[in-house]
Order: sequence, then structure tokens, then C-alpha cells
Amino acid sequence: MKTAILALDQGTTSSRAIVFDQAGGMRAVVQQEFQQFYPQPGWVEHDPLEIWRTQLDVARAALAQAGLRPSDLAGIGITNQRETTLLWDRRTGAPLHRAIVWQDRRTSGFCEELKRLGHAERIQQRTGLVVDAYFAGSKLRWLLDHVPGARERANRGELAFGTVDTWLLWQLTGGRLHVTDVTNASRTMFFNLRTGAWDDELLGILEIPREVLPEVRSSSELLGETGAGVFDAPVMLGGVAGDQQAALFGQNCFTRGLAKNTYGTGCFMLMNIGETPVPSKHRLLTTVAWKVGGRTEFALEGSVFIGGAVVQWLRDGLGIIQSAAEVEALAASVPDCGGVYLVPAFAGLGAPHWDQYARGMILGLTRGTTAGHIARAALEGIALQVADVLGVMKQDSGIEMNELRVDGGASANSMLMQFQADVLQVPVVRPKVIETTALGAAYLAGLATGFWKNREEIHRAWQVDRTFEPGITAAAAAHRRQRWAEALNRARDWEER
Repeated sequence: MKTAILALDQGTTSSRAIVFDQAGGMRAVVQQEFQQFYPQPGWVEHDPLEIWRTQLDVARAALAQAGLRPSDLAGIGITNQRETTLLWDRRTGAPLHRAIVWQDRRTSGFCEELKRLGHAERIQQRTGLVVDAYFAGSKLRWLLDHVPGARERANRGELAFGTVDTWLLWQLTGGRLHVTDVTNASRTMFFNLRTGAWDDELLGILEIPREVLPEVRSSSELLGETGAGVFDAPVMLGGVAGDQQAALFGQNCFTRGLAKNTYGTGCFMLMNIGETPVPSKHRLLTTVAWKVGGRTEFALEGSVFIGGAVVQWLRDGLGIIQSAAEVEALAASVPDCGGVYLVPAFAGLGAPHWDQYARGMILGLTRGTTAGHIARAALEGIALQVADVLGVMKQDSGIEMNELRVDGGASANSMLMQFQADVLQVPVVRPKVIETTALGAAYLAGLATGFWKNREEIHRAWQVDRTFEPGITAAAAAHRRQRWAEALNRARDWEER
């Protein structure tokens, strides 16, 4: 009798494993942080072997914590930090370089060159993406150009490229599987949304050989079993999706117009737009939501680069809190932000601004400003960035949103959620299980393995924890957003080109 699903949630700052039962309840959660590398300003890297080691460790620990054996698992679902780019030796499995993280900006110059050469419109039409250093395509191009001998070896078929899902599947199966799913493929800048395949013309523009690419599979299907030495017995691998698409699925946003925002290292808002990819007029992204049962659905997405990471900065950079959990109490020590605005553009601005030369700023400081004001401004800066994205998403989709579903670690912060409802002027709905990224991966694996019969069975298990209603007037919300827009303008285009 299979009693559980194991979800592997490989994030930007930590690896987690969560065991879910058939009711969608969490039986065990184990998390382990890993090292961040910053070789130069704007560069961010991870150790691929540490990613794998921590992910395997937490998977085994979660099984032990739940008191389960591998044979009790119906399957494993994987969700991952997207766009982070890896290149490794097909024969040995050894990485050629540290992973280049999605936040990394080293390829900004190359992306500007692509725009100058007139490729931006073609890339957006086919991939749904804007040309930006955020995506995996330019990062892979950098690795091929800067790792000695990499391009020649890639052309000979000796190297394998992957986003983190592909790397984990390779490791979990002892190198038998070199695959990705459509959601992760759609984040590369060379995957054609309409054909559902790698695009030869775009590969040519980016100078990426087909020989390094993984096979593209759906988000919910039987992929294969774990290899020897991973667990005591083989376990079926059944679901894969990039973290934000997995969260959309985990939030039960199964119908057109439903939207969610995940508060993680960054903030990511996705809206289900159905089976037709709709181009954005406001430089949002059109991306694959998932492919399940042979049917591909799409989403509009707006990405805020720095969300919860601003709280980590308060902890690690400024030292005004000892743990991330302390930020709510510190922010609550003052009645309001005291006129302070914190623009957390540490890695530039994402949607809808797409200003890679913006930098972080704190404005409105006086002698009366305290650590509490800065903490409160940091939280409000997260919510105000999300409000910017939602505004243009409603315009692109033509859908008036009635609620926003929220998840991710920072959604547990009730002060942040209340302020989010205030500035959006719509209810913010927090489910009982806020680990919806991992839950979505579990759902996708469970559908593939028959652990759950269909989406209706999944929907019956989804429960609301709390709904935050707007607590200020529309005029007050508009004033806060106007002041925020003024602060944003001062942060724009700061970095020297």
C-alpha cells in the first residue's frame, strides 16, 4: 500500500524534502541551507555537487522523520529554482563549473547585444520571454565561451546542459535520464511555446549546440526509477515542474484567470491564461504553466527578483535581526514606515520594469528613523513590487482579479499579507499548506502514479487558512503606490553602463 509522495524542493538558498499524505497533509519536512558564492559584483553561483548532496540528505532524512520506507512511496515529484544553469561531463557526471544562478547578471552585456542586433522581438514571439540575463540561454552561452574547451566538447556530444531539475534527475537515476520538463524548458530563451520544442533558429542565434540539450517531457508522467544507492529500494519519478509553475498547480489555479504569488527569495506571480499563449504588452512573461495528460496550459508571469531575500539582507548584511522570523516583530514595533521607502533592487528590477541597471535604495531617512522603520519599509517594498506586477497583469489578460492566492515562506508573515491586501485592494487568500511549491510537485507526481485520480480529488483537499481583506481606502492605497513610484524612479538606471 503506497501511503505518501515525496516532494524534492530544490530552492535558491536551501534544499528541502517534504512528505505528503493522500489528504495533502505534510508528514515530514527537512530543510538544509547551502553556500552562496559571489565571485564578482552581480555574479551568483552554487556548487552543483552541494545542491545534489543536500537534496539527497534531506530526502533521506524526511523519509526517516515520517517513519516511512522507500517502498511506501507512490512516487517522487521534483520542483526547482528555475533558470539556474549547469554544464557537466556526460561520462563522469562532473560539473565543468559552478552553477550560474538565476539572479546572476554577468550576461547583461550579451543580452544588450542581442537587442542591438534586433533579436529581441523574434525571441519574445517564440519563447514568450524578454531578452534578459535572468534566463538560462545566455548563461549556457557564457559557460560554453568561458570554460576552456567547453564549446568543442559540447559539439562532440561530451557535455550535458541542464537546469536544476535535469541535474537532479541525472543524479537520481545514475545518469540514465537527461531530461527536463516543459516548464523548465520554457525558461531557457530557446524553447518555442507554439511547437513545444527546442527552436533551431534561436539555438543558432545563441550559438548553442543541440548536442548538449536534454529531452523535453511533460510535467506529470512516469519518467523512470531512482538508481542504485539513492534509497534502499527504487522509487518512481513522476512529476517535474519549475518552482513557480508547481506553486500555481499546488494552489489549484486550474482555471483561466486564477492567480497566485509566491514569496520566496524573489516574488513570482503567475496567472493561468488557458491553452493559448497570450503575448504581454507590458513585458511580462508568457510561460508554460504545465503539461498534464497531453494538454499544455500557459501562464502570464511577473518576477520580482528580490522578495524574501531583502529579509536575509536585513539579517546578514545589516545585522538588525538575528533570524528572518524576527522581522515581523521588529516591523510591528512602529505604527507605520515613517515615510521610509526601501527599494530592494539589489539585482536590478524585474517585471514590469526590467531595469538591470537599477540598484537598491532607502529613501526618506530622518534622525527619527529606527531599525523598525527600515524593517517595515523592507516588507512594504516586497508588497509594492507585487502590486506593480498585478496591475499590468490585469491589463494584459483582460481579467479583473477577485483574489490573490499566496504561498511561500514569507506568506506566513501576516503583517506583510495584510499590507499586500491593502495596496492591492483585493482579498489575499493564504491556504493552510503554504508549501504549495512542493505540494504542486507532489500533485504532479501523484497524478502520474495514480496516487490521486484527478484534479477534482486534489481540489477537495485544498483548504484556506486565512483571508486578508483590504483595511485601508482605495485613496490611501493609491497614495502609497504613488510615493513608491517616485522612490522607484530614483533607483532606476543607477549602475554605470
